[in-house]
Amino acid sequence: MLHRAQGALHVALVTGACSGIGRALARRLGSLGYDVVLVSNRRAPLHEAGAEIEREHGVRTWSLECDLARPDAAQALHSSVRDHGIQVDILVNNAGVFFFGEIVDADPARAAALLQLHVGTPSLLCTLFGRDLRERRRGHVLIISSISAWRDFPGIGYYGSSKKYLRGFACALRSELGVYGVGVTCLAPGPTLTGLYGQEGAAVRWARRLGVMMSAEEVAQAGLEAMFAGEAECVPGRLARVLAAVGAAMPQASIDVLRRHAPWLRR
Repeated sequence: MLHRAQGALHVALVTGACSGIGRALARRLGSLGYDVVLVSNRRAPLHEAGAEIEREHGVRTWSLECDLARPDAAQALHSSVRDHGIQVDILVNNAGVFFFGEIVDADPARAAALLQLHVGTPSLLCTLFGRDLRERRRGHVLIISSISAWRDFPGIGYYGSSKKYLRGFACALRSELGVYGVGVTCLAPGPTLTGLYGQEGAAVRWARRLGVMMSAEEVAQAGLEAMFAGEAECVPGRLARVLAAVGAAMPQASIDVLRRHAPWLRR
C-alpha cells in the first residue's frame, strides 16, 4: 500500500529524476502529495520534469542541477538542500549509467564516473541524509540496485559489481537505521524500458515485443509499495525474480563457457 504525504513526512529527494525509473518515482511520489527534490546533471529535462509534476499534482518541486559523478557531489547536494531550507524525509538513490564491454577495454574516465555515481555518491548521500533521518527517527531510504547483483557476468563487470555493492550496502544500512525508526529498502529491477540501455537497439525492440522488459512506471510502483511496506528488498516482476534466481544458482563454470563462446565479446 502506498502512503500519501501527511504530517511530518512530506518531502522526497530523487536522484536521476529527469528520466526513466527516477522520473517515474518522482511523478508517483508527487501524485501521493509529496513535495519532490529532483536531482540530475541535465538541466532542461530536469526542469521539465519538475514543472510537469507541479502542474499535474499541485505539489512543490525543487530542481537541483548536480553532477553526481563528481567526488564532492554528495556534500554539495546536501549543502544545497540545507541552504534551500528543505528537510528531506525520503531519500531515493536512483541515478545510474551503463556501458557494456570487458573490464580491460573500459575507458578509465568512464569507469571512474560509473563507480562514483553508483558507489561513492549514493553511499555518502546515505551518510549525510541518513544522519538527518536518524536524528528525527523517521523516514525512508530507497536504493536502486539491479538483478545483476545476483551474478557476475562478463561484459558488465563494472556495472554489475557496483550494483552488488549497493545491494550489500542497503542491507547493512537497514540494520543500522532500523533501530531508529528509519526504513531502508533495496529495489533491484530486471530489464526495464529506460534510456539506460537505449530505446531503439535490436535487443531492446525484441524484448519489448516479447514483453520481457517492464515499464519504468511499473518498477517505480513496485519499489514504492515495498518501501512503504517496510520490505528489505524488492525484485519487481515474476520474470526478473526468475532471472535473479537462475543467475544466483548458475555455476561459475557455465559462466566461463558462456564467455568463451559469446559472440558479443572479443575472442
